[in-house]
Amino acid sequence: MKSPILPLAFILLLPAMLFAASDGAWIQRVPDSERAITNSLVKQPKSAFAGKQLFDENCAKCHGSDAMGLRNRPSLRSDRIRHAKDGEIFWMLRNGNPYKGMPPWTSLSEQQRWLVIAYIRSLPPAPGVK
Repeated sequence: MKSPILPLAFILLLPAMLFAASDGAWIQRVPDSERAITNSLVKQPKSAFAGKQLFDENCAKCHGSDAMGLRNRPSLRSDRIRHAKDGEIFWMLRNGNPYKGMPPWTSLSEQQRWLVIAYIRSLPPAPGVK
């Protein structure tokens, strides 16, 4: 006879695990070596423009054309994202967040992902954010 303790423990811990994944805990999973990577395209004037086109095609359906977030998807103009390091955002784009429905964007090349980050970096803070 199998013990019911293990399935019961999983059921009780699942909400906590999902909450942790949805509250920005993803940033803690980024390896230090990847966190330290910087985006060399940020300072190139045409990068944000090219990134906007990629954002509109791939990201706007969930994060909104203004990047303020749609239907429980996070704003990319929030303090959390504005203070995240380039490498952390790049890691999220590559790996996604299955707990929140974000796919890994490996269909975009590394350069395309950096362009999206350059666009996100060009956005003003969300209204009310200092």
